[in-house]
Amino acid sequence: MHPAIQAVAITFWIFVTVVSVAGMVLDYRKRQLALEPLRIAIEHGQQLDPEIITRLLGRERHEQLDPQLLKTGGIITCASGLGVGLLAAFVAHVFPPYHWLILGTGVVAVCVGVGLLIAASSLRRSAESAPQDKVA
Repeated sequence: MHPAIQAVAITFWIFVTVVSVAGMVLDYRKRQLALEPLRIAIEHGQQLDPEIITRLLGRERHEQLDPQLLKTGGIITCASGLGVGLLAAFVAHVFPPYHWLILGTGVVAVCVGVGLLIAASSLRRSAESAPQDKVA
């Protein structure tokens, strides 16, 4: 394998590792900051409302995803994948061995975009059927 490709691959995996670890540290720190008022109140002997304790100790509730946002992301990702696929045609004239690598990257991006579009459609269908389920 060409040393430049190895350097790019190593850099990519280092980036993925750093982003993953940073996300975990950020989540831990947010949780720790959310529990800090509870710890201080307990140290000072204050009475705590059970609702506040439940809210601080409970998992954060996530709002339901908006299907329109997923659809927008899917369209943008598909368009980016097509753009990278077109780039492969230009790269084929300059660096023929890398043509398939870049084309494959474009195909992966298009597949991710299609997955986002499918997820948006699925969420939209489930949101439309949810009110009917509650009535019945």
